[in-house]
Amino acid sequence: MIRLAVRCRPDLADRVLAELVQLAPGGVEEERGLDYVEYAIYGAEGELPALPDLEAVTAGGLLEVVTSEVPDDWADRWRDFHRPILVGDRLWIRPSWEPPRDRMVDVVIDPGHAFGTGAHPTTRLCLELMCELAGAGEASGPLADLGTGSGVLAIAAAKLGWHPVVAADHERPALDAARANAAENGVEIELRRLNLRSEPPPRAATIVANLTAPALAAIARRWAGAPAPDRPRRVVCSGLLAAEADGVAAALRAGGLGEAERRSDGDWTALLMRAG
Repeated sequence: MIRLAVRCRPDLADRVLAELVQLAPGGVEEERGLDYVEYAIYGAEGELPALPDLEAVTAGGLLEVVTSEVPDDWADRWRDFHRPILVGDRLWIRPSWEPPRDRMVDVVIDPGHAFGTGAHPTTRLCLELMCELAGAGEASGPLADLGTGSGVLAIAAAKLGWHPVVAADHERPALDAARANAAENGVEIELRRLNLRSEPPPRAATIVANLTAPALAAIARRWAGAPAPDRPRRVVCSGLLAAEADGVAAALRAGGLGEAERRSDGDWTALLMRAG
């Protein structure tokens, strides 16, 4: 197994992550230091993607690209640090080798399938807001998960009470992982392959989207001026650095949504937007 690590300045992390997720939808590992962010992807020798465009994207801010071999028991070692997480005292996100917890909504997501096991701050922020909506009795009606990755948000939504649930992604490996994870969790979600930068998102009263700021802004522009039935009633979104939140909130306001809550975890921010 080969590990390909890309290290960049923190202010360029979102650009590098956006490029890597497109090149390697099978998973991105993140490590942050005082003056750098490192993303890593894994694969067999000869299977890792080329990274010809990263230097141009980062405009000289790319610090290092390193490949290294990892031990054959890497997949087993992953278990040593991939732990369950509790969200909102209600949602228990766990790998399959950990036990469920009594009186908790149980979601099983194993690492290594696709980006989004629930551990990343952007995913947790979305899940927290979803749990609060569910606690307020708003987990009903159709929901669409844009950029579903492993399907963790869509699966959690189905278990919290939303129905029907649509999960959209452009990458086939992500949709395959979401399908497998939905089956593992015993929930039904509709999977759609969509390029959300160029195709309209599914219509749903509730939208969850853990995407980059440019992708969120592009989706918001589609709602601007659209008739009310084509616009969501509420949007939970993350994938945003703190400095990007104002711009995305403004784009969503132009789409008929007002900011109801803003929440941060470290450098990351999530928004809850509601129709007026």
